[in-house]
Amino acid sequence: MVKNMTTKTTKRFKGKVRDTYLDLINKFPLISIRSEEDLKAAQEVVDRLLTRGKLSSGEELYLDALSDLVVTYEDEHYPIEAASDAELLRHLMEAERISQVELHRKTKIAKSTISEILAGKKNFSRQIIRTLADFFDVDVSLLTHHL
Repeated sequence: MVKNMTTKTTKRFKGKVRDTYLDLINKFPLISIRSEEDLKAAQEVVDRLLTRGKLSSGEELYLDALSDLVVTYEDEHYPIEAASDAELLRHLMEAERISQVELHRKTKIAKSTISEILAGKKNFSRQIIRTLADFFDVDVSLLTHHL
């Protein structure tokens, strides 16, 4: 399997794609970000690439790799706490411009349950997660961080 993946990567990493990618690496090598200065420099490169508009395949491959390095550093040094069930539900309702009463009518979730979740007194149950995921057309994993 590794050989097959290597073959696929090699096929898409030839000619102009490779040349563009390696040119970017020569300008800003893809190495672990270990300081705020490294992070700032990496973000400047990311910003420059993003403002170009349509990128070549080599530029996209490079941007993906550099973005992964930035995310790894930020996840370690700037962790973001997961949103509460109340915050998630409030956000989904605001995005859909739907009231508690409308949510109750359309999902058959008890009004009291919706109120308790929004007040932070109750977490999502598995049944509520499935109902909300279906109703708001979101992946179930978005709502399962407390399970």
